[in-house]
Amino acid sequence: MWKLIKLEWGKNSTARYFLGAAVLIALVGLFMYAQCYLGIANDESTGVPDSAPGMETMAVQIELFTNLCFLVFTAVMMSSFIITPYKNKTMNLMFSYPIKRQKIVVSQMLSVWLFCFAALMVGKLFIYGILAAAGGSAKASFPLGYNMAEISFYIQITLKSAVTITLGFIALFIGRLMNSSKAAIITAFLLFSVMNGTVGNFTVRDNAIVPLTLVIISLVCAYLSVYKVEVKDLK
Repeated sequence: MWKLIKLEWGKNSTARYFLGAAVLIALVGLFMYAQCYLGIANDESTGVPDSAPGMETMAVQIELFTNLCFLVFTAVMMSSFIITPYKNKTMNLMFSYPIKRQKIVVSQMLSVWLFCFAALMVGKLFIYGILAAAGGSAKASFPLGYNMAEISFYIQITLKSAVTITLGFIALFIGRLMNSSKAAIITAFLLFSVMNGTVGNFTVRDNAIVPLTLVIISLVCAYLSVYKVEVKDLK
């Protein structure tokens, strides 16, 4: 399986995704730095940070923007690695290999999951680290809201990152069902909205039931994406 995963990375020119992820992290990091230390969100008349309810700390903002960006990024990679080969018939060639179809599709899914999870974790740690380091010499407009010296900090961002990338399996399933890369990407945006929506005074982001439910649905979608792939005809 590991050889197949590395083969997928090589076949799909993963270097361009490294570059894309690096640019994405840099842009989000620059925006977070500007929010925290350059006062771009401060009210001009009072100089007080103007934030939406629930967005009072940098930790919340970092999680929000990095999770959004990489959920969509995951959907894009799922489309490139899996949906597009189905659309342009190159999956026919891959399925002609003396390897089970199911194993090929699982390796594609895992190659995207591992890459995006690692990129999201590195991105978060980079941004968290930059803001924490700058705190010693600059005045922050927003409280950081995190402590990188605590083990719970790393456990929390690891779990949140895993949940975010796993949601990409729902986008993959919808994209495959509709045979559309656009459908996968739109699904990613909708999933993010569900994860971070507000209903009245109830904030979905603060409720553990919603992400847990979505993870279960994601795993079901991952299973359905490879279910009977051995006998299904390619469209």
